[in-house]
Amino acid sequence: MSSAAVLTAAGSGTRLGHALPKALVRLGGQPLVLRAALGLARAGCLGSVVVTVPAAERGVFAALFPGGTVPGTDVPARVVAGGPTRQASVAAGLAALADDVDVVLVHDAARCLTPPALVRAVESAVRAGHRAVVPALPVTDTVKRVGDPGPDGAAPVVATVPRLDLRAVQTPQGFDRALLDAAHAAGAHRARDEAAAVSDDAGLVEALGERVWVVPGDERALKITTPRDLALAELLLAEDH
Repeated sequence: MSSAAVLTAAGSGTRLGHALPKALVRLGGQPLVLRAALGLARAGCLGSVVVTVPAAERGVFAALFPGGTVPGTDVPARVVAGGPTRQASVAAGLAALADDVDVVLVHDAARCLTPPALVRAVESAVRAGHRAVVPALPVTDTVKRVGDPGPDGAAPVVATVPRLDLRAVQTPQGFDRALLDAAHAAGAHRARDEAAAVSDDAGLVEALGERVWVVPGDERALKITTPRDLALAELLLAEDH
């Protein structure tokens, strides 16, 4: 049996101010998707990576993985067309995994600075018997639950949520393959509608009534969504060098 990753890279670059897919935007001279794939491969615990990409750009993405491997490694990489939502894209990636894969890590290309040590920690936790694992950081901001906004746009505070128990979830998220397959099968009716689809795979597992476990995350696993995020990632990259 082996572990593998589904790397989601089918998102647009609109909020980053780019016309090309977000995963092709460069950070330190390398596309985000390539940096993310290298982080996964260098963890040393994965036997393969499946990358889900926009169907129209599949050839462009495939060219980043010459010989069908993550560059500079012997880890096989397969590029497949994603779907209209992240949930649908992950389902497409799952369908492309080899039959001997029993542990799956689902990762976002936008979290391309995730250190290999975090990848290993998640995979190890699943191997240790925790069938669904997410890395997460404590929430430092005060969080308030609000009601519907009024005509002027102001919304009333309903409650202040105790932040001691709150965590901001990152990727990669790790799963027992059979559990993740079952979760996606049960939630398949939601996959093609952006308003109904889940934002992370742990949500699908929770919907089955299964327990999800948390391991410590890493600030370098930030998600690059806006130009400000990209600038911060450039700073973090410079610190690592």
